[in-house]
Amino acid sequence: MNVRYDYTRFSELDVYLFREGTHTRLYEKFGAHLLELEGTSGVYFAVWAPNAQYVSVIGDFNGWDRGAHPLRAREDGSGIWEGFVPGVLQGSLYKYYLHTKNGYHFEKADPFAFFFETPPGTASRVWDLSYAWGDRKWLDQRRNRNALEAPWLIYEVHLGSWRRVPEEENRFLTYRELAPLLAEYLREMGFTHVEFLPVMEHPFYGSWGYQCLGYFAPTSRYGTPRDFMYLVDYLHQAGFGVILDWVPSHFPTDGHGLAFFDGTHLYEYEDFRKRFHPDWKSYIFDYGKPEVRSFLLSSAHFWVRVYHADALRIDAVASMLYLDYSRGPGQWVPNIYGGRENLEAIDFLQQLNASLYAEFSGIQTIAEESTAWPMVTRPTYMGGLGFGMKWNMGWMNDTLFYFSKDPIYRKYHHDKLTFSLWYAFSENFILPLSHDEVVHGKGSLLSKMPGDPWQKFANLRALLAYMWAHPGKKLLFMGGEFGQWREWSHEESLDWHLLEYPEHRGVQRLVSDLNRLARSHPALHELDFSPEGFEWIDFHDWEKSILSFLRWDRKGQEFLVVVCNFTPVPRENYRIGVPRSGFYTEILNTDAQEYGGSGWGNFGGVTAEAHPAHGRPFSLNLILPPLSVLYFRGPDEG
Repeated sequence: MNVRYDYTRFSELDVYLFREGTHTRLYEKFGAHLLELEGTSGVYFAVWAPNAQYVSVIGDFNGWDRGAHPLRAREDGSGIWEGFVPGVLQGSLYKYYLHTKNGYHFEKADPFAFFFETPPGTASRVWDLSYAWGDRKWLDQRRNRNALEAPWLIYEVHLGSWRRVPEEENRFLTYRELAPLLAEYLREMGFTHVEFLPVMEHPFYGSWGYQCLGYFAPTSRYGTPRDFMYLVDYLHQAGFGVILDWVPSHFPTDGHGLAFFDGTHLYEYEDFRKRFHPDWKSYIFDYGKPEVRSFLLSSAHFWVRVYHADALRIDAVASMLYLDYSRGPGQWVPNIYGGRENLEAIDFLQQLNASLYAEFSGIQTIAEESTAWPMVTRPTYMGGLGFGMKWNMGWMNDTLFYFSKDPIYRKYHHDKLTFSLWYAFSENFILPLSHDEVVHGKGSLLSKMPGDPWQKFANLRALLAYMWAHPGKKLLFMGGEFGQWREWSHEESLDWHLLEYPEHRGVQRLVSDLNRLARSHPALHELDFSPEGFEWIDFHDWEKSILSFLRWDRKGQEFLVVVCNFTPVPRENYRIGVPRSGFYTEILNTDAQEYGGSGWGNFGGVTAEAHPAHGRPFSLNLILPPLSVLYFRGPDEG
């Protein structure tokens, strides 16, 4: 048995913090680490398995022999097994063999593996994470680029289906192939951030990464860990922030993974009513177990520290907060006070956010939270969950409902648009038109729009311009920026050939212009989270389905006038009140011919008249094109 026990990576403090539930760098201790010990090269292995009676490392270096390289249990009661195996090299495949005290035998992948063999293989790989980063300039600027008052124009991407290589059996692009293509596209389109659907290793490709098992490993489908570092590094050097989806809410029950890891429910809740997720047929982490909290905290910190992620978007937060989430009577366990809130998950989320913001400068955390849970984006010292931002699912549902209606019926649903402003500043919201809205039979954004093809494109352009003018940061899933007809499929590339057609190029150009305007006009981003940045002109014109409002910058100097006509009826001599005299420059018109519109407009702008309207001393007499949104830049003060 060629294993040496005279080395450990765990100090007494490491073990204490691990068992306390506050360790944030366990990936430096657990897992497989290449090192040289007394002149001998090899790998130090460590795994947590308190119910195990025997643990060994099996791999391609020992013929998968369960008896060749046993590990030793620490004598401190921590449940940690460790050992040094000489001669193991970079890239070696391995698993842990566990014989448990209750008689079970398992072969398990390493929960802390940095790399996995490509699915359907399930073994872990020994890997070194050294990399020469070149993004110091970005990291030094990140606090400003990621600030809440900065523009956030997020392009949401699934790496396996953004682009493929059809002439090579429809293969994926690698991380390194994606880097220059994606950076150049983000530059052309004017986005500020890219958000990746989970890159963490997942056994089932069709889960898009949301059924994750490799909490410390980017998927090997697209390359090595260093290749993924190269992608992040390249994007940073090109000036783009990188947001990673992270899934601490549940994990799949695959036999080689975390489930029933050492013959007990080690990572998941023991009670089935808390353990099993009915929607995704997966297991839920036991947030009350300190060692599990240390595991999850270390994973989140790992992606920020080791892979330089600028933000983590936390998936399915609502499913963590509520014990009765997707459960009927008798199918859930109340908390100690008899309520339905998961107090352990709440405490974990607060701990997660507090620790990340304390450790890393300029990063953000983003909650996908679909309920009205209060103070999601308020500090933990105020009783909030401590997130930086939250997806506005209510805005998304109401807005898509409204735009799916034939314009003749929209006047009966006017409140679907106005309601969002009642709560728009209760949280720091991101407005998401995400992947979830263009799959599972929901259709693409373009196909949701009513009317003939011309009206569908006009409606989509109006939707996007309304979204960009509404308070909140912006997120758009790939394909929406050029009006893909079919809904997204993870097995195929986007339909880039559609850009041969002028109407699709028009939508793409509009999104590029919207991004340019949002970046260059402080009124469209500085006060996204403050009521001082928004002011209604008129929200009462439900009969004509017209909205008009102002967006202000922080200094109260620059303002934009936004007018939305959500019917196919053009309106002439439409008067709205404005706060200042002078010339109002029309800086955006979704009906412009270059976007595929009919070309109606206001000839570059309108001079305000001393004609009071909507309680204001001046007014504009406008032409409103059909199914359009107009932006006007107001005259500067004084």
